[in-house]
Amino acid sequence: MAERKGGLGRGLDSLIPQTESNAEAAVGFALIPLDQIKPNPSQPRTNFNEGALEDLAASIKEVGVLQPVLVRSRGDGFELVAGERRWRAARIAGLGEIPAVIRDENEEKWHNLTEALIENVQREQLGPLEQAAAFSQLMEDFGWTHEQVGKRVAKSRSTITNALRLLQLPASIQGLIERGELSGGHAKALAGIDDLAYAEHIAKRAATEGWSVRAIEDAARARAQGGAGAATPAARPAVPRPAEIIALEERLAERLETKAKISFNGKSGKVVLPFSSLEELERIYRAMAE
Repeated sequence: MAERKGGLGRGLDSLIPQTESNAEAAVGFALIPLDQIKPNPSQPRTNFNEGALEDLAASIKEVGVLQPVLVRSRGDGFELVAGERRWRAARIAGLGEIPAVIRDENEEKWHNLTEALIENVQREQLGPLEQAAAFSQLMEDFGWTHEQVGKRVAKSRSTITNALRLLQLPASIQGLIERGELSGGHAKALAGIDDLAYAEHIAKRAATEGWSVRAIEDAARARAQGGAGAATPAARPAVPRPAEIIALEERLAERLETKAKISFNGKSGKVVLPFSSLEELERIYRAMAE
């Protein structure tokens, strides 16, 4: 079995009650063997993108399972409520067990667990990836929006949205963040680079050469303005973007709860809305249709 690395799977046991990993456990956190967990037969999604699963498995190998799966007790095992992609990717990564939140059908007990998690997320000193995973857990398990999570943990919606973008970074960058070679500020700047290969290149240089957050921001801006030739933060001076475009990007990102990129040359333009899963794409679509 592969060694379980850091991440919320390591820290969540300090956030919510821990219990034994057996089918009699009612509610709480446990490390559960993968072969004791069965997919939900009512899961409407039956096809999983193999490439996306491999990417997630690479992330798990690098930093561990950041976001536990959600299960319920069923006979002599457990049934997935949420997190089948993580469960499948953990198998690919060679793990033998996975961190899980065990949900009780008793609504009062589940409410108490929710409140305990919220209280501790507010209080605990979590790393950037752990915090992002905690926010994602609250959204997935309880069906909350970015704004609802923000209200419950006393943070702005933009803070929640920016934190969640870190979960979309390549595994190599997540590893640098997890090991403390890059800070949360570095991570936020890297999350704004659309070209993931370039983001990885910049992340490695930043970690090795001790770049500041501003240096990464300058490199990202130079790349956007100068194309492939922008190899360093000072490659060429940045050309200010129209304030109207920046304002529209911010409003669109806030409305759709995802990163938005608008480019316009005076005659034509385009809007880019990245997504990391079909579920996220459907959420963006629904937000646009409202």
